[in-house]
Amino acid sequence: MKRSTLKRTLAVALAATLGLAGCADLGYYWQSVSGHMQMLNAARPVDDWLSDAQASEQLKSRLALSQRIRSFAVSELKLPDNPSYRRYADLHRSAVVWNVVAAPEFSLTLKTWCFPVTGCVGYRGYFNEAEARAEAESLKAQGLETSVYGVPAYSTLGWMNWAGGDPLLNTFIGYPEGELARLIFHELAHQVVYASGDTMFNESFATAVERLGSQRWLDSEAARGNGKARQDYLQFDDRRRQFRALALATRLELADVYRNKPATDAGKAGQAALKAQALQRFRDGYAALKASWGGFAGYDPWVARANNAAFGAQAAYDELVPGFEALFEREGRDWQRFYDAVKGLARLPKDERRKALDMHNNINTETSHG
Repeated sequence: MKRSTLKRTLAVALAATLGLAGCADLGYYWQSVSGHMQMLNAARPVDDWLSDAQASEQLKSRLALSQRIRSFAVSELKLPDNPSYRRYADLHRSAVVWNVVAAPEFSLTLKTWCFPVTGCVGYRGYFNEAEARAEAESLKAQGLETSVYGVPAYSTLGWMNWAGGDPLLNTFIGYPEGELARLIFHELAHQVVYASGDTMFNESFATAVERLGSQRWLDSEAARGNGKARQDYLQFDDRRRQFRALALATRLELADVYRNKPATDAGKAGQAALKAQALQRFRDGYAALKASWGGFAGYDPWVARANNAAFGAQAAYDELVPGFEALFEREGRDWQRFYDAVKGLARLPKDERRKALDMHNNINTETSHG
């Protein structure tokens, strides 16, 4: 079959798989389908790249490392053994997609969009950055705060493994070793459990898997004599945890500011002033962190766009992680038992999932303090 014919066949199959035929907003769905198919079309098996005389030795080294990480994900973390991350594509751009998130002026609750398969989520992704920014401008005109950010990878939840699966990409293949492992584990976790319409549950679960899994990977690397990768990751991860703690404190402060809805203009002005003060404390706190890090500026872009939309999006990746980590401990640090328990939670109504995770976290906290 010719490549152009194969591409059209895959595009039609993907549209059918996702139930896009006849949907409203078909233009948006088509850019999603065509963008994904262009990515798949650019991907080649890792072995082809490793034997390609035109490929750089640095790329070959990173691809070889990725395959060791991929095998570890199966053998040690019991993540899916399938075609995903066995191929590589260079997209010649800095992100695979750009996500748009939006929230009201006095709320951290994200606007949601509903899609086939994934359900309702708090973001809208575009393969073209200009289209993402145009959508953000349209939402701003409706009075919403917006944020646009590049995404290095995303998961098709295993739906496209028949077509080669999710590929490795130039957008993340150069990450430090610990970060590369973290990302691969995170995206594979989405293929294990996915609760339709519950972004926070899904992302927090994947974040818990990435944290626990990358720690195990780096411990194994240290045992093999590669202690530098572990040391570099621990330094970076410590900074990330400090930053996320600062962001969480600001989210809680903003949530308190937004709790009551003023009925008068004077009340709204006072609420706006309190919001501005909270955001200034956040920026001051970040400046202090940067100074303690010796000037490391990796979070500058995030801080520059920090608003309700950005804080709301961050919450999805952090909020429920302690509950998942406590559940992992309760299941004896056995990965398969952990996944089975999470699948059980995914079958519950959303409110019951949250209560169950809170309960696991509270029990774990009481035990550790007991």
